[in-house]
Amino acid sequence: MTEQPAPANPEGDEPIKQRKNGLYPGVSDELAENMKSGWADTELRNLQPVEQAPHAARRRAALSARFPGERLVVPAGNLRTRSNDTEYAFRASTEYVHLTGDQTHDGVLVLDPVDDGHTTTLYLLPRSDRENGEFWLDGQGELWVGRRYSLAESEQLLGAECRDVRKAADELASAAGPVRIVRGHDAGLEEALASRLDADRDEELRIFLSELRLVKDEFEIGQLQAAVDSTVRGFEDVVKVLDKAEATSERYIEGTFFLRARVEGNDVGYGSICAAGPHATTLHWVRNDGPVRAGELLLLDAGVETHTLYTADVTRTLPVNGRFTEFQRRIYDAVYEAQEAGIAAVRPGAKYRDFHDAAQRVLATRLVEWGLVEGPVERVLELGLQRRWTLHGTGHMLGLDVHDCAVARRESYVEGTLEPGMCLTVEPGLYFQTDDLTVPEEYRGIGVRIEDDILVTESGSRNLSAALPRTADDVESWMARLKG
Repeated sequence: MTEQPAPANPEGDEPIKQRKNGLYPGVSDELAENMKSGWADTELRNLQPVEQAPHAARRRAALSARFPGERLVVPAGNLRTRSNDTEYAFRASTEYVHLTGDQTHDGVLVLDPVDDGHTTTLYLLPRSDRENGEFWLDGQGELWVGRRYSLAESEQLLGAECRDVRKAADELASAAGPVRIVRGHDAGLEEALASRLDADRDEELRIFLSELRLVKDEFEIGQLQAAVDSTVRGFEDVVKVLDKAEATSERYIEGTFFLRARVEGNDVGYGSICAAGPHATTLHWVRNDGPVRAGELLLLDAGVETHTLYTADVTRTLPVNGRFTEFQRRIYDAVYEAQEAGIAAVRPGAKYRDFHDAAQRVLATRLVEWGLVEGPVERVLELGLQRRWTLHGTGHMLGLDVHDCAVARRESYVEGTLEPGMCLTVEPGLYFQTDDLTVPEEYRGIGVRIEDDILVTESGSRNLSAALPRTADDVESWMARLKG
């Protein structure tokens, strides 16, 4: 990585500072003048709107109707420092992406109230300035990190008026009337508006935007299916290289899946869980630094995130050598049976929690049958005793976030009713810790989870990830075929 210049003053009203230990002590007047001229016109014209533009406009209309007469501010967020002068890869806030289709850092969506609703303004960074040298001297200049869209180009792509974001704080601070902001993404804007903000009112905005994502439109469903399809191919990639993972570690599995995610999408939607052997009993094992051994199970929980930031979330538990032992199959079959019961409960009009209750009942029944917990099953469920080995809820909403709609009201989400267009995971599991003395030794260190992404349809549900096998026999046949 080359030595970066220092950041420019964002307003462009001061000379761009040079790095303290940079090899060039400064910029001569002659070089500065030379760099201002001799560049071709690269403005893009006659651009077509991005695919999600009309969907984003409908979502903004719903937001406008909910908060008439109020100014609404939804920031994308800012770059965050990873170390010294390097930043984490930027990921725009979910609320901002959902309402705009844009993913650029520092962007701000503002809905200004008018008599018949709101006008939409997108505050964005314009192309880096050639007059003050920003484009080649600033660490975020065009020659360092790539070309940004001009404001005129962004207007064509996003279907909204675009203004220079460096003016946003002053313009918003001077505007009269009530204002709400989605907090946690842009500290500078929150500071500029601090005297006019109310935490409870801002939380109402965040909750509404979370609930606005509960039912997916046709564009979103297409993106979720694309994310799942890439994820399926990523799982196939992993199976093909399990011998190399055995020779190295879980990191080989993580890297293999990540390659698919970066080639076909934007990234992974969350830290991949590549948990082999007893690591499978740790729900969010993302260190991925352990050994991969024949005779043990691999729990792979991973999802590709599309270029539009929709993510899949799929889990399969696989025998590393391609064959389940009799005891592994016994536990696996119980989880599969629980997942089947959960998926069968997903349909329009059903209570959201029905799929969880159905899956937990199956697992509790098996735990009683195996003598691991004293029945009857109703007692086990009433007291939650099965949770020692099932641990987590059986699923969650899915979309732009892997745990989408997370701040929706309970009555709209976990205590709500399923509707066509909702997408959720169904993912029961059984986890027997290595130090759990309440179970026979042969159980210890085994973790099994099976997870699929389920779309609620008009007539029932559709398993978006059905291309990956789920029964023990089908998993073994699939792995044998992929290994040749």
